[in-house]
Amino acid sequence: MGGCFSDVSGGKAAVGGGGGGGHNLPHHRGPSSNFATSSSTTETDDAVDFFYRSKGLQPLYTRIELSLSASKLRDLDIMSKSDPMAVVYAQKRDGILEEVGRTEVIMNNLNPMWIQKINVEFHFEILQPLVFRVYDVDTKYHNLSTKMLDLKDQDYVGEANCVLSEIMTLRSRSMTLKLHGRNGHDVGNLGSITVHAEETVASKMAIEMKLRCSDLDNKDRFSKSDPFLRISRIVEAGSPIPICKTEVVNNNLDPVWKPLCITMQQYVSKENPLVIECFDFNSNGNHTFMGKLQTSIQDMENLYKANVGANFVFPSSRQKGHEKVLKGKLFVDRYEEKELYSFLDYISSGFELNFMVAVDFTASNGDPRSPDSLHYIDHSGRLNAYQQAIMEVGEVIQVYDYDKCFPAWGFGGKLYNGSVSHCFNLNGNDGSFEVEGVQGIMAAYRNALHTVTLHGPTLFGQVVNQAAEIAAQSLSMNSNKYFVLLIITDGVLTDLQETKDALVRVSDLPLSVLIVGVGNADFKQMEILDADTGPRLESSTGRIATRDIVQFVPMRDVQRGGRSMVQSLLEELPGQFLTYMRSRDIKPLGINPPSAPFPPVPLMA
Repeated sequence: MGGCFSDVSGGKAAVGGGGGGGHNLPHHRGPSSNFATSSSTTETDDAVDFFYRSKGLQPLYTRIELSLSASKLRDLDIMSKSDPMAVVYAQKRDGILEEVGRTEVIMNNLNPMWIQKINVEFHFEILQPLVFRVYDVDTKYHNLSTKMLDLKDQDYVGEANCVLSEIMTLRSRSMTLKLHGRNGHDVGNLGSITVHAEETVASKMAIEMKLRCSDLDNKDRFSKSDPFLRISRIVEAGSPIPICKTEVVNNNLDPVWKPLCITMQQYVSKENPLVIECFDFNSNGNHTFMGKLQTSIQDMENLYKANVGANFVFPSSRQKGHEKVLKGKLFVDRYEEKELYSFLDYISSGFELNFMVAVDFTASNGDPRSPDSLHYIDHSGRLNAYQQAIMEVGEVIQVYDYDKCFPAWGFGGKLYNGSVSHCFNLNGNDGSFEVEGVQGIMAAYRNALHTVTLHGPTLFGQVVNQAAEIAAQSLSMNSNKYFVLLIITDGVLTDLQETKDALVRVSDLPLSVLIVGVGNADFKQMEILDADTGPRLESSTGRIATRDIVQFVPMRDVQRGGRSMVQSLLEELPGQFLTYMRSRDIKPLGINPPSAPFPPVPLMA
C-alpha cells in the first residue's frame, strides 16, 4: 500500500477513486471494545455481514463514512505552511484511544480538504466517542506511507472530540468542532475541523472513466501548466465533499490522465451533482485554479456517447454570480460501468489461497545449537522467530487452502552432498516439495536444521522463480488459485537486481510475496522490494512491474509497535488479490466464467 499524500511532489499521484486500492484485512475486536471500525474497503464489512447471515441474524449497525476538512489551522512551519494530516480515534469504555484511520497529508495548506475517508460502524444503542487529532507532518517523512508515520515524530496541532450520534442526529450530518490542546486545554486559536458523516451505499457498482482536457489556459510564465483534476460531490448542506483527484500531468495543456474508477459509494447516484475543478499544481501548495465544471455521472456518460467535450467556466471577477466560459474542455474518452467484487466474493465462491514458504539457511543466522541463534530450537516450547512466522501466517492462510499441502523450501544452505542450494526442498525429499499442513512445515524445518549446514549467500531469485513456475502452471489450467509465498530471512540480499528482475517478471501471475525480516539486520533492500514508499519495481531491462506483489514486515518493528505481525503482513494481500483479478477481468465463480483457459505467462519475458 502506497502513501496517500495528495500534494507532495513525489506523490503527484491520484488519491481516492482507485476502485479498491488499499484492501485491509479485518481488525479483530476485543470483547471490551464498544466501537466497531472497518477498513476503507468492503472486505471487513462483507466478512461481518457473512458472519451475521450465517447465524440467521441481521447486522446491528449502520456503516458510516466520515469526510474531514479543517480551516484556519495554526501554522507551525517557519518557512512555509503546515502539512496537515488528521487522525481519528475511538475512545473505548476504559478511556483508551483506539486509532480508526488516517487521512492523507496535504502540503502547505491551513485549510485542507482531505479526500481519504474514514469508515466506522454506527451503533445507535451505545455512545461512541470520537477524537480527531491534526498533525503537521515533518518534511523528512513525506515519502513514507501515512500508516508508517510515528505520530510522536510529528508536530501536534490540536484536537477535537464529539460523540458519533451527535453528528448523526444533525440534519446536515456535518459538525464543525473547535480544536483545542491535549486534555481539553484552551491554548488559543488552533483552528477548527469539520466532520461530515454519510451512510454508505450498499452497492458494488463503479464507473471507470478516462478523462482528458484540451486547450487549457496556461497559468505558468516560463513553461506550461501542470494540471490535475479534483472531483467533489455536491451535498444538500455544507461544502462539496472531495471524492478523488487525478495524478498531475506535467507541462501539458492537453493532458490525458490515467483511468479513474469511482464507486457508487462516492458518487451516490448517476444524477447526483458533481463539480470537477482543474488546478495547476504548485509545489508550495497554492495550486492555481484553472476552471470548473458542474456535472454528474450521467452527464459524463452522455459526453462519452456523443464524443464531445464540455467547457470549463471561471467565476467572473466583475459580476458576482456570473461565469466566464473558457476555451478549455473536458472529454470522457472511456466510460464503463462495472461491478467491483470483493475479496470475500471470490473466496466464498471457491477461489483458493495456496500457501508456500521459504526459509533462510544462511550462516548469518548463527549456529542453531547456540541460544543466540535465530534458528535455535528451544526445548521448552518457546518458538524462535522463524517458527513464529510460519505458525502465525500459516494458520491464517491455511483456512483458504483446501488440500493443506504446502510447498516448502530452504535457501542458502549446504546440503548433505556438499552442494550449496538456493532452493531446496525443506522436507529433504528430492521427489516432492510439499508437506501437509502448518505442522508439516514446522516438522520439516526442525529436521532440516539437523541435515542442512548454514551457508550463504542470501539469494531470493531461485525461490521466487520456483513459486512463479507453480503459479504459471496453475494459470495454464485455468485454476481458481492464487498463491502466497512467505519468505523468512535475516539478511541483506546478494542478488537484489536479480530478485527485482524475477519479481517484475512474475507480477503478471496470481502470486503475492510476503517477506518477514527477523533479527537486527539492515532491511533497506526489503523496503525497496516492497515499493510502498518508492517507485514501482523496475527490471534491469527497464520493464516496470505490472502491480505491487510484495509486502515486507520487519518482526522487530512489529513487536515494538505492539501490532499483530499477521495483520501487518497480510493487510495488503486482499488488495493485491483484487488488483490481479480485476486486471484480468476474472469474476467470482458462477458469474460469467471465462470460456477458455488463460494462456501461460512466459517467465523469462
